[in-house]
Amino acid sequence: MNKPIRDPFKENFDTLEEFADRISEVLQCPITIEDSNHRLLAYSTHDERTDQARIATIIGRRVPEKVINNLWKEGIIPQLLKTDDPIRVENINEIGLGNRVAISIWKNDEVLGFIWAVEVDKTLNEEELLLLKKAATVLRNKLLQLQIRKYKREERSQEFFWKLLTGHMESKEDITQAFYDAQITPPTSFSIAVFRFQEDIMPESERQISYLLKTMHRLKIILYTIDCNDLILFLSLDSILTPLKDQHDFVTFFKDTMKERFSIEQIEASFSSMYSSYDHIAKSYNEALNVLNIKRKFPKETAHIAGYQELGIYQFLDVLLEKRTQDHFENYSLAKLNEYDLRHNSTLVETLEVFLDSDNNINDAAKVLNVHINTLSYRLKRISEIGDINLKDTNQKITLYLDIKLQKYKNNPSN
Repeated sequence: MNKPIRDPFKENFDTLEEFADRISEVLQCPITIEDSNHRLLAYSTHDERTDQARIATIIGRRVPEKVINNLWKEGIIPQLLKTDDPIRVENINEIGLGNRVAISIWKNDEVLGFIWAVEVDKTLNEEELLLLKKAATVLRNKLLQLQIRKYKREERSQEFFWKLLTGHMESKEDITQAFYDAQITPPTSFSIAVFRFQEDIMPESERQISYLLKTMHRLKIILYTIDCNDLILFLSLDSILTPLKDQHDFVTFFKDTMKERFSIEQIEASFSSMYSSYDHIAKSYNEALNVLNIKRKFPKETAHIAGYQELGIYQFLDVLLEKRTQDHFENYSLAKLNEYDLRHNSTLVETLEVFLDSDNNINDAAKVLNVHINTLSYRLKRISEIGDINLKDTNQKITLYLDIKLQKYKNNPSN
């Protein structure tokens, strides 16, 4: 008959720090307590024995991103998200992680946080592992209270963010005050990023997204919200020397990690220009949405584009189309080529577009079209004859290029 395990955690503890110290005393090893997003909540203070990963966590108040990524690759975190039993972690020297035991703190089917016990000069035995499990059970209610307070703060922040996105707060002074009222330090420069998922974001995916956003240390996320299948982020660009590159790296890492960890694929991403005035937040949001709209209409041409400033002429297509419509303008040369393609089931307009997209480089265009250079040369000659086009006239080529894009823009409505 098994001897009943004593419960050294019955007494009340005023703070999580006291509780971390108590677990450390019982198990005789350093302890850290984290929330579900690996932010440090408390750590035992009276034991100097530790490792580099724990030191970095305490200094940064959250687990370093490289440690989190490695624990995912090693399958440790996926295990912790499936069981309430202790998981033993062998040392990983390249990230300064020594031997330790981790356990998840659960409420129903949701993980509220984790306890990590560093095994310095000892290995926890079966009885101590059961005690660690008791500690996780006791912590559940304390973390649940923290979570409820966190949700209330997040609800207020979401309402504030939507007011900014929709332009319902226009006064710079009011916006700045609202930031401080929400205990958020406003950035001096920022952008809006949007990730568009294939389907509406459901609660499970929302938890996965929230987890990833709060464990990424690449760009500071001031606020975020979800609108059906869109994830909308308010990013700080303070002290960022290469904002365009860093934002590209950020969206690429997010998409790759969502695919790798959670098997969520085909996420479209965009981000706005960089701004410093808070009354431009709604404008930033519209820019990010516009990028997604253009990417949907011109998927091949804009496959490498994510930022609004990279759109080039695509920024102005809606304005140009409105002008063309008001003027009832029709490009004579393009109309002749369209008519010819329709009658002869040919692709002269596509050929011309690829040639212009390739900066008039006949070799590059031939590769894209998968035709011989001589074939392309003949087609270009026919295009000149049928459309009465001088392909050496820069002005004509630019006008044709714009009108081809406007034609595609008009004929490819948004979903």
